[in-house]
Amino acid sequence: MKAQTKETQNSYTPQSAIDALKEGNKRFVETKQASRNLLEQVADTKGGQYPFAVVLSCIDSRVPVELVFDQGIGDIFSARVAGNIVNEDLLGSIEYGCKVAGSKAVIVLGHTGCGAVKGACDDVKLGNITPLLAKIKPAVKAVKEPTSKDDRTSNNKDFVNDVVYKNVHLTIDEMRSNSAVLKGMEENNEIKIVGAVYDVASGKIDFMD
Repeated sequence: MKAQTKETQNSYTPQSAIDALKEGNKRFVETKQASRNLLEQVADTKGGQYPFAVVLSCIDSRVPVELVFDQGIGDIFSARVAGNIVNEDLLGSIEYGCKVAGSKAVIVLGHTGCGAVKGACDDVKLGNITPLLAKIKPAVKAVKEPTSKDDRTSNNKDFVNDVVYKNVHLTIDEMRSNSAVLKGMEENNEIKIVGAVYDVASGKIDFMD
């Protein structure tokens, strides 16, 4: 499989970009990854890059974005931060990927059993982790069940994963609220912003579009 070119990037629509990522994850789960020469792609992309999508994901080592979507060098922009939250720097990076570099889709990718989400559920306080987890706590509060405080901790797997999904939704909401660039591009059908959650037990990605 060859690296992306300006022509192949332009051939994507927002929906076909998302479909390509869905197909890539299907290949990953079925261990039918596309054949690609990564060093050849290094040579192909030495003069420029034309990724068709941007993925905002967690730093979790179990979720290597290019691998789980079965993509190669130059295919996607990968922005990573614990808890897949957004701030000014990340929004600027995603705006660059879409408005300047031509990507057609933005995927906010959470994952089951997220340690950052668990930390927010447990109100962990430690150095710079404290303000980071504060950005996830609105998702904790937004999940109303269970009501018992004892059940609203990292020990409750279902609660944690409900917060994971809610956190993806709220991250997308914040992205649209705080980036006029991305919101405008989405309204003009230049890009599509969708959420997804990776299952660390199966390798499958649940798209929320």
